Amino acid sequence: MGDTDAPRTFVIIGNGVAGTTAAETLRKGDATARIILIGDEPHPLYNRVALPKVLKGITAPERTFIKTLAWHTDNNVELLLNTTVVRIDPERQLVETDTHGAFTYHRLLVATGGTPNLLNVDGARGTKGIYHFQTLDDTTTILDRIRKSKHAIVTGGSFIAYELTEGFRHHGVRTTWMIRGTRFLHRILDAEGGAFVDRLAKAVGVETVYEDEITSVNAGADGEISSVNCRSGAIIDCDLLGAGLGLRMRIECLRDTGVKVNRGIVTNEFLETSVPNIYAAGDVAEFFDVSIGTHNQMGTWNNAGSHGKTAGANMLGARQEYREVPYYTSTMFDSQMAAIGIMPESVPTMEALGRMNEERGVYRRLFFHEGRLAGAALIGDIRIRRQLMDMIRSQRQVSNAEREQFLTV
Repeated sequence: MGDTDAPRTFVIIGNGVAGTTAAETLRKGDATARIILIGDEPHPLYNRVALPKVLKGITAPERTFIKTLAWHTDNNVELLLNTTVVRIDPERQLVETDTHGAFTYHRLLVATGGTPNLLNVDGARGTKGIYHFQTLDDTTTILDRIRKSKHAIVTGGSFIAYELTEGFRHHGVRTTWMIRGTRFLHRILDAEGGAFVDRLAKAVGVETVYEDEITSVNAGADGEISSVNCRSGAIIDCDLLGAGLGLRMRIECLRDTGVKVNRGIVTNEFLETSVPNIYAAGDVAEFFDVSIGTHNQMGTWNNAGSHGKTAGANMLGARQEYREVPYYTSTMFDSQMAAIGIMPESVPTMEALGRMNEERGVYRRLFFHEGRLAGAALIGDIRIRRQLMDMIRSQRQVSNAEREQFLTV
């Protein structure tokens, strides 16, 4: 489908923050284009960052919405909800859906994100009381269950596993947090940082278990979870299980398209894929990061929004490189945490320096790539994050004196 004088058609798969921001950028740049925004959830854009507060009962679900159905109508964005893309034909520039037929496109953006890895052990499938935490509907369903639960288990060492753990404990539910590795975020935090998080968890009554994992799930005659069996031989009673086991990228719609995929969808610095006129953005994009000279993948809200702006601009014809410093901030039980820039998961060879101040309850770990500050993990006082982000943006060599200054806690 070549470009003509007729209005262009932009199709976006995924109506999360990356896809919706791209749609908004496209509409600002082209008043006459047809914009089709496809999502498989029943809701317009809502704030996923607010879901932990919904889980704790602090924020009402309806207050998470960022865009209304009326916004899409007013901006002439065709929003197709509860819709799945079943096939993409790059030669014909065609997207086929399960419920709304097919659409031709001039430019296509894939912003499908990821889906939670399931707890794949004996007895888990079909057992009631096992939950994953990603969507607004997940959150309200779990919240209903929490209110009638007495003992919860959370499995996983991810941010999502932490959010489930904190949410369960916030409601006074006895909570056991089981991590297969030696500590929370073992690729980001060193042993000292992991021990600090463990103390924070125990201070609010969380029971922590390390170097163990669930091997099977037991259910009662009613099909409800009753206990789990562990690799260590332990059997733990529970009536609620939350799984935070990471994400699998949603790339199935690109099957047989020729688009290069790895863990995610591989793009260049302009968020273009290996196939002309197809772009990727958000969590699913494995983009070329000019700050480190290699591909990177980020699962943060601000990164996805910035991707949406960049992808939208480039779909309109610009040539904007993606140059942002991603960050993520969260509570950490009665403290707070920030992850900034690139993490060792993306570049395992980075140099890492950490420092802990027990008295102040402050932890910092900095990551350096070829002598430049590339990322940081902070717990406690995180006000230094702006300085660290400025240093990352500068891409200059960091002296030993500056390193010491940043590490001083």
